Amino acid sequence: ALESLGYEVIREYEDFELRQYPAHLVAETLVDGPMNEASNTAFRRLFDYISGANRAGGKVAMTTPVTVSEAGPDNPGQGEKIAMTAPVVTAPGGSGPDGELRYAVQFVMPAEYERETLPVPVDDSVKLREIAPRTVAVHRYRGSWSEQRYRERVERLRSALTAAGLEVTGEPELARYDPPFMPWFMRRNEVLIEIAAPAAAADGRAS
Repeated sequence: ALESLGYEVIREYEDFELRQYPAHLVAETLVDGPMNEASNTAFRRLFDYISGANRAGGKVAMTTPVTVSEAGPDNPGQGEKIAMTAPVVTAPGGSGPDGELRYAVQFVMPAEYERETLPVPVDDSVKLREIAPRTVAVHRYRGSWSEQRYRERVERLRSALTAAGLEVTGEPELARYDPPFMPWFMRRNEVLIEIAAPAAAADGRAS
């Protein structure tokens, strides 16, 4: 089984749960175009990186999830194979030169690495970033990776957060836990939206 990014469940609601994620490292790339096409292009680029397209020429283990989300580039990191982790994260990251949406796709790096020990990508479009600790609302669903289905689930989560009185502080992300060859009806997917920590909201928002 692939290593997965750990988290703590803070509270469970009917349609979502709140999680606390620790700081972690990701490899990220930006791609313009329709969501599914951009995700596929980015996945291949990042998979090449963990498969040895780095200055050490080694492998990095795959982890889960892979995410597609709104994010900005950082500095590149150093070369060897990295194990696959999950999820893959996907999110819109602005617009490209032709007005197309730009998506940031991230592979979570295995916990054994620090920024200084991660292989440096050979491809300049692959960047290494550290994600700060954060509180996230998560809605889980199974099935297709289609953009339409994802958008429907985003709106469902947004409505639930409004009803719960929680303050949204980030953009939606799609987290994918399964490989492309997994039958579509068995795929585990999640919509993530960063929120203000509930304790802060309970104390009255900072002025």
